[in-house]
Amino acid sequence: MKIAVVDYGSGNLRSVYQAIKKVAPLNSDVWVTEDPNKVKEADRVIFPGQGAMPDCMGNLRKAGLEEAVRGSLKRKPFFAVCVGEQMLFDFSEEGDVSALGVFPGRVVRFPANQYGEDGSRLKVPQMGWNRVRKTMDHYMWEGIPDNSWFYFVHSYYVVPADLNLIAGTTDYGRKVTVAVAKDYIFATQFHPEKSADMGLKLYSNFLTWKP
Repeated sequence: MKIAVVDYGSGNLRSVYQAIKKVAPLNSDVWVTEDPNKVKEADRVIFPGQGAMPDCMGNLRKAGLEEAVRGSLKRKPFFAVCVGEQMLFDFSEEGDVSALGVFPGRVVRFPANQYGEDGSRLKVPQMGWNRVRKTMDHYMWEGIPDNSWFYFVHSYYVVPADLNLIAGTTDYGRKVTVAVAKDYIFATQFHPEKSADMGLKLYSNFLTWKP
């Protein structure tokens, strides 16, 4: 199996690589690559992202990877993480930038003033562990109990125009979409590579998923 972790200068690549190596079948090739041809050649693609959306979109295009990424989205298992998930939508309030437009919807910022159930003010960015509620019956959730804990670091989140895309939500002052799925694509706002056993299970599922 050939697994490409897309390197466009905006991802937590070392942690993702190490997580994938732990769960990948023996004799798998795991590439952290900025080579579009490697992305095209891979059997499965992981698309991490972190930092500001304008930088991520700019770096992707400067690296000449946009075409390879768009092609992969249509024909092979594709897992987008954090800002990688956000980049799949139409538009982000962060920098007022157009994204890839694979899914209809926007990326919006948490309000400055929001509060938890206990009345305490919630910090932005959301940083730490939170429970994820599964809202879609999907192979990627196999072996992962509902309301499992995953690790988040984000100030922005996706608001899909198509509610059928939503595969998971969390509560952070409001109900927040944190996983989406359709066809060959599964994407999360949280970081599986920082989410201990449940994160590794999600990556393991990705490597055996046959959409």
